[in-house]
Amino acid sequence: MDQSALTSRDIIGMIDNGLEVSKDKSWPHLCGMEFGSNQSMEKYKIIGTTPAMREWIGGRSAKSLRTAGIDVTNKHFESTIEIHVPDLRRDKTGFVQLRIGQLVGRANQHWAKLLSTLRVAGTTTACVDKQYFYSAAHSWGDSGTLSNLLTHSDYSELDVATPANPTPVELAKAILKVVQHFYTLKDDQGEPTNEDANRFMVQVPANMFAALAQACSSQFLSTGTGAIDNPLLLKDFPLSIVPSVNPRLSATAAFYVDRIDGVAKPFILQRETDVNISAKAEGSEYEHDNDAHEYGVDVWRNVGFGFWDKSIKATLS
Repeated sequence: MDQSALTSRDIIGMIDNGLEVSKDKSWPHLCGMEFGSNQSMEKYKIIGTTPAMREWIGGRSAKSLRTAGIDVTNKHFESTIEIHVPDLRRDKTGFVQLRIGQLVGRANQHWAKLLSTLRVAGTTTACVDKQYFYSAAHSWGDSGTLSNLLTHSDYSELDVATPANPTPVELAKAILKVVQHFYTLKDDQGEPTNEDANRFMVQVPANMFAALAQACSSQFLSTGTGAIDNPLLLKDFPLSIVPSVNPRLSATAAFYVDRIDGVAKPFILQRETDVNISAKAEGSEYEHDNDAHEYGVDVWRNVGFGFWDKSIKATLS
């Protein structure tokens, strides 16, 4: 395509189309609840669960719902590129499209960047129950003391030969144990909070990608002395594991499992505006002064912690 024929309208159209095609396709929308916002800060009230059914003895027994709150403040983000008019006029090899693609890529990756930073901060940042989001000391109402921060002291399956390089069978067994732990968690009424769960996302750092790929797909896994059926491929239980690799995770021996099949999810994706596209192009003072065009995207948004009992961090050792 002759890029010299491109106008600012064409370029903005290319950016807009790229944003639309990739909308809601990234992993943050699997584990995050997206909410619209119309002010600088939103206050979210987390409501406790409804009481379980009981035998009708002596009339009804009405109970109030517990509440807790969390605030999420919107922030302004942008990315801008400059394209020189001679480059635009002379290019015949897709240089402009490459730059536009990079701008679109940055905008589409932004939720992942925000949520990765939040996830990593989960062991040092408080959530709705005033404990760190990933903590071994969660408690709300009649839940008892619960943990979504697991180590080998909780389950022997998290004790592996090389923590930063687990074998596929080691990782598969560790993942299955973390999924099992979801079913032990209780809500504020003392009832199982994940008893109907069967779809989970497992997110690992880049160094565990190969092991995760095999652990989630291979029918048989090598033990070093033979092969066993993959423990994640259960025949009589509808367990679904969605693999996810996140190069932004810095800890090489930890992975995360999120429940993704319920309405309640671990994270909040707060959107005050859609991604806005703007330009200083043909006929602008910027073009006159610099012999160049500017194209930019900006958005008001942020992320926050939602339901801690829908996400577990597990550290191998």
